Amino acid sequence: MTSAETYYPNEPTTPKVVTAAIPGPESERQIKELGTVFDSRCAYFVADYDKSTGNYIVDVDNNVYLDLYAQIASIALGYNNPKLIDLLSTNEMKNALVNRPASGNFPAKELAPTLEQVLKVAPKGQTHVWSGLSGSDANELAIKAAFMYYAQKKRGGETVPFTTEEMESVMDNQGPGAPSFAVLSFKKAFHGRLFASGSCTCSKPIHKLDLPAFDWPHAEYPAYKYPLDTAENAQLNKIEDDRCLAIVEDLIKTWKNPIAAVLIEPIQSEGGDNHASAYFLQGLRDITLKHDVVYIIDEVQTGLGATGSLWCHEYANIQPPVDLVTFSKKCQSAGYWFHDPLMVPNKPYRQFNTWCGDTARMLIFGTIGEEILNNGLVDQTARVGNYMFEKLLVLQEKYPELFANLRGQNRGTFIAWDLPSNELREKLLKTLKLNGCNVGGCAEKSVRLRPSLTFDEKHVDIFIAALTKSVTQI
Repeated sequence: MTSAETYYPNEPTTPKVVTAAIPGPESERQIKELGTVFDSRCAYFVADYDKSTGNYIVDVDNNVYLDLYAQIASIALGYNNPKLIDLLSTNEMKNALVNRPASGNFPAKELAPTLEQVLKVAPKGQTHVWSGLSGSDANELAIKAAFMYYAQKKRGGETVPFTTEEMESVMDNQGPGAPSFAVLSFKKAFHGRLFASGSCTCSKPIHKLDLPAFDWPHAEYPAYKYPLDTAENAQLNKIEDDRCLAIVEDLIKTWKNPIAAVLIEPIQSEGGDNHASAYFLQGLRDITLKHDVVYIIDEVQTGLGATGSLWCHEYANIQPPVDLVTFSKKCQSAGYWFHDPLMVPNKPYRQFNTWCGDTARMLIFGTIGEEILNNGLVDQTARVGNYMFEKLLVLQEKYPELFANLRGQNRGTFIAWDLPSNELREKLLKTLKLNGCNVGGCAEKSVRLRPSLTFDEKHVDIFIAALTKSVTQI
């Protein structure tokens, strides 16, 4: 039996759309009502989560969609997973929800075993974890950790005390206590919507308009020729990697302020599902070591199995391991992994807040990780992704203009392609919903697939049938 059949014996066998338009009339009514107290303008439809099961999401009009978007890549095991529901009845979860521990000062007795469980799915080479509240928060916390680590090293080590000048100047937001360090990120990146993370984000203007930002550099992310496996494209892509690596090194050497960290997504998700090669990711490691810069991998969207490995950057086998890896989304929690004990700040209360993450969410993360390992869901995602990619290659051959730059081969179900225009992409996504599949987009004209790890071949066949029908209707 597949994981979907094991978890969800009563999962729908096919999508079912009963309204002529989406959102349907009841969704329209509830979106309007919600809009009186909440900004509901981004809502596609109103979901009925009680009725949603496995890989199917149901809306309040009783439309049943095969879900390949999964709450913006955030559902690892499908809707109403029985193992997660069982977790709700445990004493550990009761304490975490009702008493919400302030984990820095009053950690629950459950926290240590929970973190031990979570660390079973840590990226290779990472041995410690610090938890947060969201993907943006995870990146903010990692940037803080990088700055403090970088400053300690520049100061001469963790035992060197802060100077009086540092202690006084930081209270006025001035140097040397508040140094002008920078983070180098990449054009088209998305790292969050807060202030440090927002300054690293460079995907769409709407994500950061009107927000004060740090004056930090954005390097160029490689833009590859597809398919990757032709000799001509391989040569061109190697040239592109080297060009972008040279830009990174030049910025580190010439930027007006010291660059303390490089922050990168192994696949730029919001920015268009742009993939970085193993050569490029290792090249960044070489550069960061050469210039004593912290290397942060943002695995908020790519992490926990979706790319056919537990963590996307593991395909690059980066040596030595990167300094920090951030996580959220499918983990149902957030934070960062690290391995150097010196990444822990030299004084308590420097990396701190009331809850230091959320014990309840870490319990959920631990259970999700255990289910992934026990049920071979990473291998399943790799297998199903290969199956789906082959089906999409057939469609690309038939409709090349609608499946440009098909990418994600050997990256599990983390698959995307481009349409000729934003208008045509939006029309396809709308048509797919009417044909029973909830699918997302990214950048200006890309379609991205983000199903759960319990998605299997029968779901692929349903999706391909709906996609084939949809491309003939747009």
